Amino acid sequence: MTPFLLKRLGIGIVTLLLASIVVFAMLEVVPGDPARMMLGMNATEDAVQALREQMGLNQPLIMRYLSWIGGFLTGDFGRSYTYSVPVAQLVAERSAVSLPLALISLFLSTVIAIPVGLYAAAHRGKASDTVAMGASQLGVAIPNFWFALLLVYVFAVALRMLPAGGFPGWGAGVWPALKALILPAIALALPQAAILARVTRSALLDVLNEDYIRTARAKGLPRNTVLWRHALRNALIPVFTILGLQFSFLLAGTIIIENVFYLPGLGRLVFQAITQRDLIVVESVVMLLVATVIVVNLLVDLSYAVIDPRLRNA
Repeated sequence: MTPFLLKRLGIGIVTLLLASIVVFAMLEVVPGDPARMMLGMNATEDAVQALREQMGLNQPLIMRYLSWIGGFLTGDFGRSYTYSVPVAQLVAERSAVSLPLALISLFLSTVIAIPVGLYAAAHRGKASDTVAMGASQLGVAIPNFWFALLLVYVFAVALRMLPAGGFPGWGAGVWPALKALILPAIALALPQAAILARVTRSALLDVLNEDYIRTARAKGLPRNTVLWRHALRNALIPVFTILGLQFSFLLAGTIIIENVFYLPGLGRLVFQAITQRDLIVVESVVMLLVATVIVVNLLVDLSYAVIDPRLRNA
């Protein structure tokens, strides 16, 4: 187990290093001068050069990269050119929205998808299976922002049960903050639940054809016991893989949903920083998301050994 863990950590570190080079290089070749964009096209050349020097843009490329990556490794992400505050402060404030939103969405996706996938696999070829997979196909095909608009119309405009947008902050109380995240979480969870339900069904169908499942049924075990205790656990590896990918997507890919609901999360922060050419914010947030994906994938790999003793012994 230890060599496996060390190997995965080594791969993660190399991946993070390569990702940092790619992210820095791609943002550097984007056309436009950040200093001139911040000051406006009518700014004098002296003012632009002074701001470039203040931002460190006059330094050689390699020095800027080493300075940025060194600060990133020590927790100093630099200072936002647009907001004039440390990037770490911005990330902490926006993570207080994006992280709970991602966790709630992942929870809803899981509690919806696994029972649906299990039910569809247990009734393979029947009308209920067709209805469940048809609904999941519909969930995959329809964009999540359309779900978001529909939810706003029904629950915020028509029924007035939940807020249509905005985030009051956790200082206003847990329930008001959670109410503001319910509709965005559902809009994010439904398409992900559709994908996860189809993966769960496919994984279970493969497992249900195994000899040990037939042996368990031959011993007289109830059908639900065989499904939940034997089949589902052995089908969880592909399910956990999708869950890891979905959490990374929900944490990083919520730009549209956060803009629909006016949520001050990480996705909206990246979008605003790109439009304002605030490179230090874009670089730091993207690298944090890359690091999160690597850590989540490592945890998923470790969960394989917990689920399947054969992998743990190997």
